[in-house]
Amino acid sequence: MSKSRPALSSIDQHLLGTQAVVEVTLTTLHDRHTGRAQGDGDPIHRARLVGEATLRALQALAPGLALDLRAVATSELGPVKIALAQVRENGHDLVGSAVVRGGDPVMATAKAVLNALNRKLAEA
Repeated sequence: MSKSRPALSSIDQHLLGTQAVVEVTLTTLHDRHTGRAQGDGDPIHRARLVGEATLRALQALAPGLALDLRAVATSELGPVKIALAQVRENGHDLVGSAVVRGGDPVMATAKAVLNALNRKLAEA
C-alpha cells in the first residue's frame, strides 16, 4: 500500500426493509476501495455499521491488517460532540476520535475509525 493515508470519499446508506446497508468508499493516490456492512436499520445501530464498513474498506486496501471493531460511541466533551472508535489490530487496542459536525455522527464515526488506524496504515 502507498504511504499516503486513505481519504474518506463517500458514505452511502439505504434501508432494505428493516435492514440498513452502509457502504464506505476510501481512496488513496492510486486506489479506491469500498467496504459494506448490513444490519439492523434502527438509527441507534447506524454508527456501528459505518464503523464496520470503514474497516472492511481498510482491509481491502491493506489485506494484511487483522482488524476488529470493538466499540463505537459518541460523547460530549465540553460544548463539542465527538465520535469515538475502538479498533483491535493484531491484539492491540487502538482508539480514534473525530468531531461530530452538523449533528450527524455518521461521517465522524468513519473518521474516528481512520484516526485510530492512521499510524498502522502508514506502516503498512
